[in-house]
Amino acid sequence: MKTITIDPITRLEGHGKISIFLDDQGDVADAYVQIPELRGFEKFCVGRPVEEMSRITTRICGVCPEAHMMASAKTCDAVYHIDLPRTAKLLRELLYVIFYVTDHSTHFYALGGPDFVMGPDAPAAQRNILGVIHKVGVEIGRKVIETRGACHELIKMMAGKSVHPIGAIPGGMSKGMNREELDKVLAAGKAAVEFAKFSIGIFNQIVLGNKAYVDLILSDGFTHRTYNMGLVDARNHVNFYDGDIRVTGPDGGELAKFKPADYLEHIVEHVEPWSYLKFPVLRKVGWKGLVDGPQSGIYKATPLSRLNVSDGMATPLANEEHDRMYKTLGGKPVHQTLATHWARLVEILYAAERWMELASDPDITGPDFRVVPTQTPDEGVGVVEAPRGTLYHHYKTDKQGIVQEANLIVGTTNNNAAINLSVKKAAQALIKKGHVTDGILNTVEMAFRAYDPCFGCATHAWPGQGAFHVRLFDHEGNIIKDLRR
Repeated sequence: MKTITIDPITRLEGHGKISIFLDDQGDVADAYVQIPELRGFEKFCVGRPVEEMSRITTRICGVCPEAHMMASAKTCDAVYHIDLPRTAKLLRELLYVIFYVTDHSTHFYALGGPDFVMGPDAPAAQRNILGVIHKVGVEIGRKVIETRGACHELIKMMAGKSVHPIGAIPGGMSKGMNREELDKVLAAGKAAVEFAKFSIGIFNQIVLGNKAYVDLILSDGFTHRTYNMGLVDARNHVNFYDGDIRVTGPDGGELAKFKPADYLEHIVEHVEPWSYLKFPVLRKVGWKGLVDGPQSGIYKATPLSRLNVSDGMATPLANEEHDRMYKTLGGKPVHQTLATHWARLVEILYAAERWMELASDPDITGPDFRVVPTQTPDEGVGVVEAPRGTLYHHYKTDKQGIVQEANLIVGTTNNNAAINLSVKKAAQALIKKGHVTDGILNTVEMAFRAYDPCFGCATHAWPGQGAFHVRLFDHEGNIIKDLRR
């Protein structure tokens, strides 16, 4: 059995490789995404004062620290049984949608976009942000850099740092917003709305205007019919910061809708011996292996998933784009993995519009941006939608507020099983009779890249030396040697 290894996989957060196994005819028998890094942040949290968690957990990831900060702060609110003042909620969500604009922009232009702008078969040295700027023009590159720079400056202003911010704390925010700061937020928000519309225009021109790309998006090799998960508001519209968790089936019907605190009643974390990532599945359906369909408990929690589980977007321009996407792709739900890029742009537009709504609320500059915890801490769950999927934080403390247990299910962990499915199916569709090129392997990578995975914050392990386990298979898939340490 011949093995093709893509190591390292590129344009993602973290480290990983893809192992593709060919049968005697040179066709793909199996494929796996393997993550060699160990992080173990859940164990680092034990023994810490819970009020420090929203500052500590931002260090899990330098790409989406705001997501961990918000999930952690919400968990601390629950631990202390705090009901946030309205101004605090507005400030938190405002900070969060600003973060969404910059994070999704990074993926579209720097990580996922080069495959479409440069083409999957372009030389590897050109499939990057510099190649994109060279092809589409310096002015477009300047727009991207200016937008991201403005977002990071606002995050620093509101939360103390542009990377690893510290502004969301138990009970609210560490500082409020004055009129001068609000003027900066409003000016940048208007520009963000225009940038979002501009980005959708780029997608329309370069991707939807190219029949080969549309055919690739709609191809069976990049299609998986799984369950979907995402936060929704009271009207079942997409919400990044707050709401209930909704799960819909491959046919679009609702399977479950639950409060964040009840997540363990609906999700179970399956473990496989060959990965440091867990495989969360729906408890009602269960683990059936790496297969899709209604009989499998595997689900996706991606930008496309959030749109699939919703009844639309909560802002007008984004909702128009939401409707256009589903009309173009044949109705809801959409199971084409590469359509996640389009969904991500819909979310940028929603985030920018929501940014302006929140900043225009008179209470945004109110004085009640924090309440001091007074109740005895115990246990809490906090959930937000990280850009790459639903993010769960769950802490248990003693009466002094020292963390005794911590459980994190991050966006990429939710998508771990689906990522493996997508890579295998893409490889099976593209590699025939042993014929492999650099362009083919990059197109296989496009399957995982659509998820915008962050393997850095998704891996968990027991303390101490990592376990070593190697299985050797013959050409028929039988284990011929099993080595353990």
